This record gives sequence, structure tokens and C-alpha cells, in this order.
Amino acid sequence: MTHGVRLIRCPDLAQTVEYAYAAAADAPVRAIWAAGACPLDADGTTVAVGDVAGQARQVMRNLDTALAGAGAALTDLVKTTVYVASSRREDLVEAWKVYRDHMGAHDVPSTLLGVAALGYPDQLVEVEAVALITAPE
Repeated sequence: MTHGVRLIRCPDLAQTVEYAYAAAADAPVRAIWAAGACPLDADGTTVAVGDVAGQARQVMRNLDTALAGAGAALTDLVKTTVYVASSRREDLVEAWKVYRDHMGAHDVPSTLLGVAALGYPDQLVEVEAVALITAPE
């Protein structure tokens, strides 16, 4: 598979952030929109209840699996949004650290948000994503 994602860094913006400011892909590409990855096991049960980092790890494993099912990988992501059901900055940072560990050097543009609640019982973390891969010619 050919990866066509280019991460854009802007020298006129803060260089202390842990993500690229934009991403681009040259045509032709195939777009993949991933539903929000949730901290569910194969039986649909919320894992790591009360544990932000544990849920973030499951979320990232589930996102990786969903992308693979579409023929993509984490390195094909062009945009993500990380949701944490908390108003505590410490919880957001904890989820972000797990997310960044899974993303490695691919510091895709991302938004980190604290929200009031997420959809599943005891859910604390969710990540939604968009990926682009080079389309076959």
C-alpha cells in the first residue's frame, strides 16, 4: 500500500505542539472516515472502567483494527479528534499521552476535547479519525 499523507508544519506557529498543523494528500486518494473508536471489548463491554489511560489504550487498539479493516493504518490518518469525558486537564493529558504513544512520529493534526459525557456506560475516551490512502490507478 502506498501512503500519500504529508504532514504540514508551519514555522510561523508555535513549535511546541505535539501535532502537525495540517495534513495533505495528493490525488488520487481514497478517503476513510472512522466512527469514533470506543473502549469496548469484542463483547461490547466497556473496559478499564474509571481508568482513562486503560480506556485510551483500548480505543487506540480498536481504531487501529478498524483502519486495518479498511486497508489503512494509523500512519494514514490526516485528522483526529480525541474526546475525554472529564473537565480535569490531567485526564485529558493522560489520554493524550496514550494517544501520542500509539501515533509515534505520525503527529497528525488533532483536537483534544473535554466533554460532559460519551455514549457508552462508563466510557471516558473516544477517538474519531479520517484517513487518506493512495487510490489504485
